Amino acid sequence: MNASITFRTALILGTSLAFVACERNSPTISSSRDETVTSRVVEAGCGQCLFDLPGQGCTLAVRFDGQAYYVSGSSIDDHGDAHAADGLCNAIRPAEATGQLRDAVFVADRIVLVPAG
Repeated sequence: MNASITFRTALILGTSLAFVACERNSPTISSSRDETVTSRVVEAGCGQCLFDLPGQGCTLAVRFDGQAYYVSGSSIDDHGDAHAADGLCNAIRPAEATGQLRDAVFVADRIVLVPAG
């Protein structure tokens, strides 16, 4: 009886660990293509709140060509109150962006939100 319970427990534990390992290894951010982005209109917002990127807290991200990327070189707080009604944690905003896409991170030279209007 104890061997049956031990085997069943080991089987359940092993299956659970396999699912966790698969979850950790699945891609969560788009491919690592590299390219130069020159004065392009992108969508800007919070990577976690609006673009479903992994992580905790509120981090600036941009989305273009259907893919979202975290931003390096500019923070969410550089663009006003992120938690205001039209802030980047509550609204996806158009922005003009220039920079480099490197290893699935947008390295920003410049990000300017397009005024609502």
